[in-house]
Amino acid sequence: MINTLVRLADSNDHQKLSNLIFYETRLHRHLDWRSPLDWLESPFCWALDDQGRIDAALACPPEAPGAHWIRFFVHSGNWSDHNAWSLLWHEAREAVARSGGTTVAAIVMQPWFEQLLAQSGFETRQTIVMLEWKYQPWARKEAQGIRIRKMVEADLPSIEKIDLSAFGVLWHNPLDTLRAAFSKAVFASVAENDRGIIGYQITTGEKQRAHLARLAVTPVAQGRGVGRALVDDLLTRLLNHGIGKLSVNTQSDNGASLALYENIGFARTGERYPVYVFDVNSAEVSW
Repeated sequence: MINTLVRLADSNDHQKLSNLIFYETRLHRHLDWRSPLDWLESPFCWALDDQGRIDAALACPPEAPGAHWIRFFVHSGNWSDHNAWSLLWHEAREAVARSGGTTVAAIVMQPWFEQLLAQSGFETRQTIVMLEWKYQPWARKEAQGIRIRKMVEADLPSIEKIDLSAFGVLWHNPLDTLRAAFSKAVFASVAENDRGIIGYQITTGEKQRAHLARLAVTPVAQGRGVGRALVDDLLTRLLNHGIGKLSVNTQSDNGASLALYENIGFARTGERYPVYVFDVNSAEVSW
């Protein structure tokens, strides 16, 4: 441990970090459209360097002002969960504090990582639940004055504004993230009225199953059937391409979202993932 250095990761660590992520079982990875290696040159990505060997790494870059997500945490068997995490999280917390303080969050899927976060003072404030739709007849509902069309890249700046207004800072997807999601979509569409875009959906997938990765409706248009129109159109398109299964996740306390999906025939799978958050105060930094 005397020769261990916590430092910012950079492009020279690409292969070593790639091997660490591929071979090690102690890996937390955020659910999004980017590879952990995309964060290598971020000012919020650190490596645990032991005489040139990368034994652990952590990235928690900001998704938007006021919200950092833990994009990945990985370590080798040379270190315990607690020791590797403690060294890297100390550095990350200091850096976030120096940047002005904000919320650091993680969607947790493994018990070992949940234990680390709880021991470090993270709190669970929400839970993500999974739902799935399997082919069944359903009644489409017409929404007056709403048109659904295929999304194009030029729509993304408008979609970013809708996303922020619908979800708030913590769950907001900025333009770069939306662009990455759009590039991987199998179906992406927007809902419009006479004033422009009022909602959108982005769906990924493969073979006979798809995942509704993002659905958002601007607040002034919520409750008017916009979300339902987007999902109805999506299901029709999926079936026309021979895809009969669609999954989606949402927050357990989002009653409107759950009602939308369950009314169409989505059923909860039983999968639940807690969202842990830690509020970093800029006053915490030790200069």
